[in-house]
Amino acid sequence: MSTKDKSKDESRRDFLKATAATGIAASSPMFFVKDAYAGSHNMPFRNNPGSAKSVKFGFNVPQSGAYADEGADELRAYKLAVKHLNGEGDGGMMNTMKPMSLKGNGILGKKVEYVTGDTQTKSDAARASAKRMIEKDGVLMITGGSSSGVAVAVQGLCQEMGVIFMAGLTHSNDTTGKDKRRYGFRHFFNAYMSGRALGPVLKKEMGTDRKAYHLTADYTWGWTQEESIKNTTEELGWQTTAAVKTPVGAGDFSQYITPILNSGADVLILNHYGKDMINSLTQAVQFGLRDKQVNGKQFEIVVPLFSRLMAQGAGDNIKGILGTTNWNWSLKDKGSQAFVKSFGAEYGFPPSQAAHTCYVQALLYANACEQAGTFYPPQVIKALEGFNFDGMGNGPTEYRAEDHQCFKDVLVVRGNQNPSSQFDLLEIVQEVPRSQVEYPASMFGGELGPYVV
Repeated sequence: MSTKDKSKDESRRDFLKATAATGIAASSPMFFVKDAYAGSHNMPFRNNPGSAKSVKFGFNVPQSGAYADEGADELRAYKLAVKHLNGEGDGGMMNTMKPMSLKGNGILGKKVEYVTGDTQTKSDAARASAKRMIEKDGVLMITGGSSSGVAVAVQGLCQEMGVIFMAGLTHSNDTTGKDKRRYGFRHFFNAYMSGRALGPVLKKEMGTDRKAYHLTADYTWGWTQEESIKNTTEELGWQTTAAVKTPVGAGDFSQYITPILNSGADVLILNHYGKDMINSLTQAVQFGLRDKQVNGKQFEIVVPLFSRLMAQGAGDNIKGILGTTNWNWSLKDKGSQAFVKSFGAEYGFPPSQAAHTCYVQALLYANACEQAGTFYPPQVIKALEGFNFDGMGNGPTEYRAEDHQCFKDVLVVRGNQNPSSQFDLLEIVQEVPRSQVEYPASMFGGELGPYVV
């Protein structure tokens, strides 16, 4: 071996050591070429559609498990988005999104197709499903999920494999915090924003002298939700009596609710979602918590993260209870109304917040490809980073470049006391401006990491 070749080998080994330290998977197809990340549209990348007439999305949603109701609505929204991207139906938010590069003829002239997978509301199952979609089905983009544990796991996989992940319903601070990734993007709001939005309303309606008892889903979302709400309420002057972790999918929460009765707490904060929230809230009401007087005050229940699907499952138990939501079908802006009209015509009922965020994510990815004029992931990522848009249901929105978190208005809602229909279950108490829920990109730590192709 010549001295020159030996020097090249040593340089390559050093480079591989350096890249390994950044967390890039050794199995990822890497192309270390001069100007590789300058955006050459001819660069090779995983699942490049080339001259094919279609591109394929991977819709990875919980079709079973505690969050299956959200998953079903996500899948409905994704299928509707594909129709609109391909020029079918009434176009939905493609009529209201600004700025928009899409033309209603697929993406860059290629028809959009899709495959589906079941995350089972489990991180390992979600990763396996996503890996299959990437390796066997040749998907260009993965999207979906209704659990932050799933989102963090799949986002990490997509970073390793050089495939963009447009997260579905994920509310943990970690998704765009300590576990943020260059190839992952979140439209949904997070637990910190819920706390910031709820604080002033809780102060106004419940005062500053309260004792709170938390029941918390025992995974990344629940942990950061509990932390964010505790920080907010303790700033108000509330005391935290206890914070108890509960397993996802527990079903029977009575063993966790019984100790609350004699705890001295006068507020129960349910850091639960999906069927878990339905079950824990229903059982808390059955135990008579809402009828109790404690410390001279009416006992209250707060559900920091709400959805219409949860409200539907909980029935009358949801009435009067405060929480936050990313979006609600009753919003009157043109984008929301366009989406509700399209979704309702397709399925016969209004969409949930899970459906909304997933539909928007599919359009945003497609629009970024069209805007960049390529499917080459680094260029698509750059088109999304710092992208400002409107007309999609939350007012002016920014995909912050530093952490890939969307910033927009947040809704504080209450279970409607007098619903006019089976879908009119959440009353909007306040549309909280983006400025109230913003925070520095560095606050939750993490690194986006490199471009991988």
